[in-house]
Amino acid sequence: MASRFAKAFNIGNKSDTSDARAIWLAALQPGNTVAVKTEAQQAVLGLHRVRQQLVKFRTSQINCMRGLVGEYGEVMPASKRAFDANMSSVLERVSTLIPGPLLETLREQRAALT
Repeated sequence: MASRFAKAFNIGNKSDTSDARAIWLAALQPGNTVAVKTEAQQAVLGLHRVRQQLVKFRTSQINCMRGLVGEYGEVMPASKRAFDANMSSVLERVSTLIPGPLLETLREQRAALT
């Protein structure tokens, strides 16, 4: 139960006992029902959560790669479109500066992101 529903029923100072009493009193009140979600609605919510996590992970990878090439003097704009358009040419320009294993890893990560 959200605290905003129980707050009106809290009598006296805040303590575990008075909070429990307020929650109990608020639960007795009619009108604070929540509709039960269908399996299809739960599935859609799960898909949204997974997509949000994938976008967050992709953004993290792009920012990490931008930071790594930034340490070698290449500054890139902060967007996925700019990353897709510029990363290949950036890796070619800094290929002489970046050690081989790191360069290969960056190329693999770029291929995985596209």
